[in-house]
Amino acid sequence: MNYRSISDLNNTILRQLHLIPRDIDLVVGIPRSGMLPANLMALYLNLPYTDIHSFLNGYIYKSGARRQFFNASDYRKILVVDDSIASGSALKECRKALAHLESEFEIRYAVIYYTPEKQHLADIALEEVATPRFFQWNIFNHTSLEKACYDIDGVLCVDPTEEENDDGERYRSFLQNAKPLYIPGSRIGTIVTSRLEKYRKETELWLASHGVSYNKLVMLDLPDMKARQKANDHAGHKAKEYQANGYNLFVESDLRQAIAINRHTRKPVFCTENFQMIYDSESVVYNIKSGKYLPFLRRLALALRNRIRKIRATLQQRKTKVIPTATN
Repeated sequence: MNYRSISDLNNTILRQLHLIPRDIDLVVGIPRSGMLPANLMALYLNLPYTDIHSFLNGYIYKSGARRQFFNASDYRKILVVDDSIASGSALKECRKALAHLESEFEIRYAVIYYTPEKQHLADIALEEVATPRFFQWNIFNHTSLEKACYDIDGVLCVDPTEEENDDGERYRSFLQNAKPLYIPGSRIGTIVTSRLEKYRKETELWLASHGVSYNKLVMLDLPDMKARQKANDHAGHKAKEYQANGYNLFVESDLRQAIAINRHTRKPVFCTENFQMIYDSESVVYNIKSGKYLPFLRRLALALRNRIRKIRATLQQRKTKVIPTATN
């Protein structure tokens, strides 16, 4: 699986900006995923931008203001931008929608990410990313979420506060009224939660009321919160379901648990705490002092720095050590 964050998208555009012709007059984004890269390109190139439908109706955005009914002679060379190309159907539809304008405008098409077999469909393609792939800006609407597992607290809704998490009436009130967070637009394969089985009714009612569509709900079959705290195996509980079936993604809110789930299953875990994909739990380490997980290269740098400090300390001790001399 390949994952690209919004930061990755921005970095790709900056790194490959030289591929964009500098005689472009107007940047046009393909709604909805193409609007973000189109906006970034327009900002970096200092160009006006708009979406396809606004373009067809004569609306553009220039220097922070909206301009209506622009003069077509001012904008002859148009760059139409989408975030990616896979099947190529969206780009083909876009070309068809703008075909009647080809005599009036010089239109070129750009995508940020492409599959090798479809690169030829765009005039400009910035980075090859093979499928299967997820992007931060559409991961909650991906059509393959039926092959994914989802956590609830911290993903679909906010986490309960310490006061709410009393395994009593306050907790029941939280379950009924929790504020939603990332509600997917596609059907989820399985929701896997450390909520106790005795709260299934409240959980199912909340999911239904917020339009969450799913195939299965797996809860923790323990009598109470004390038993759950004693077991202390949230990641193992979630990893068991993830590993046992043909899922290709787990969406988890807690970074420690995300790393543990990956360690158990060796399968990718998307973490909403930092919006990163965990591919290999061995490539990150938790730094107690900073309270953050560090990537492998930073871990290696820390290890080398600590080793150098030890060597320096040893050498210093040797220099200051009194060595007795022989007497005649």
